Amino acid sequence: MGIADDAVETRAQGWRTLAALHGLIEADLERALQAAHRLSVVEYTVLDALSRQDGFHLRMQQLARAAALSASAATRLVNRLEERGLLTRILCADDRRGIYTELTPAGRDLLALARPVHDAVLEQALVRAGDVPELKPLVDAVQDLSRR
Repeated sequence: MGIADDAVETRAQGWRTLAALHGLIEADLERALQAAHRLSVVEYTVLDALSRQDGFHLRMQQLARAAALSASAATRLVNRLEERGLLTRILCADDRRGIYTELTPAGRDLLALARPVHDAVLEQALVRAGDVPELKPLVDAVQDLSRR
């Protein structure tokens, strides 16, 4: 195996490690958020992303990017959250073609209830993953980022 092949394998192994950590954390979060608040991880991610914006709204394409979704998947998700009364759509005053999504009071309330569950489960998952030798360096890097 040549140097270039070693670099490719190192990147691939890094990606597999990242995917393993992500899968472990996401599975724990999914179970806990569903059980406690009937929210999926991606629904929580959307509510959280909206809550961190001035005015609590984002354009649909920004929301799709924040949740790592395609435009059509983001639209379906927004439809579901809107049906539950957790967010609403607003036409952009500057550009009538633009649509914003915005948290409703019910969405803010549910997020406030779900955030402690999310944060506790995330912390527990990272502690557990830190006990896996292959995941420990990545967990340490995540923990270092959170200290900044």
